[in-house]
Amino acid sequence: MTALSVNLNRVALLRNSRPLAIPSVVHAATLVLEAGAEGITLHPRPDERHIRPADVQDIARLLQRWPGVEYNLEGNPFHQLMPHVAAVRPQQCTLVPDAVDAATSDHGWDLDRDGDRLRPIIEQAHAQGVRVSLFMDPEPAAMAAARALGADRVELYTEAYARAHGGPGQAASLKRYRLAAEAALAAGLEINAGHDLNLQNLGDFLRAVPGVAEVSIGHALIGDALEFGLAETVRRYLAVIRTANLAGAAQ
Repeated sequence: MTALSVNLNRVALLRNSRPLAIPSVVHAATLVLEAGAEGITLHPRPDERHIRPADVQDIARLLQRWPGVEYNLEGNPFHQLMPHVAAVRPQQCTLVPDAVDAATSDHGWDLDRDGDRLRPIIEQAHAQGVRVSLFMDPEPAAMAAARALGADRVELYTEAYARAHGGPGQAASLKRYRLAAEAALAAGLEINAGHDLNLQNLGDFLRAVPGVAEVSIGHALIGDALEFGLAETVRRYLAVIRTANLAGAAQ
């Protein structure tokens, strides 16, 4: 089954709009875990616009009571991510090539340009017992290069699919992601996916793209929680994942 990792950056962003600890990132994490989520994702940025260093530590302490849950720290390894990784030793770090001033992640790695810089970072994470996922555009030819650098997984950047969903370009977009996933699996990589996945488009993606081990979802899930409540929203995402996985297994 595809695991659901809930990104809590939006909870922290709301909290930071006032000089109070409301809403609590730790309480939000507890609610999503009690509802069945298999992972928590945080994306600390140097400007601390949402996740702060204390949040990274607080969630690490919380997850000591949830030994079966995966902790995923994501961010640019050249912008202060790796000290967080060294401090808490998450199960996974997702390396993302976002600029310091980027509103959100908006492209995958160019391994021809950045591969030599990433290799020692990947080795450093492995030495700390941390799995490494590279945030990648759905380019089949890049998957073998990601594996050659030592990556364990790739996270397919799914904004292009989300934009195409429901329109005439949906089938072509899904084919592109399917081919990238097949190339990743052939190279010996596991597959994650994330960015703009939601209740409407997630099932179609999982039915079409093979081998997705984990989806990381934040913005849409927290938005849906305004309507359904956080725990019920997590249950709805898990239901979509379960239905799509069962349909894929039956094919």
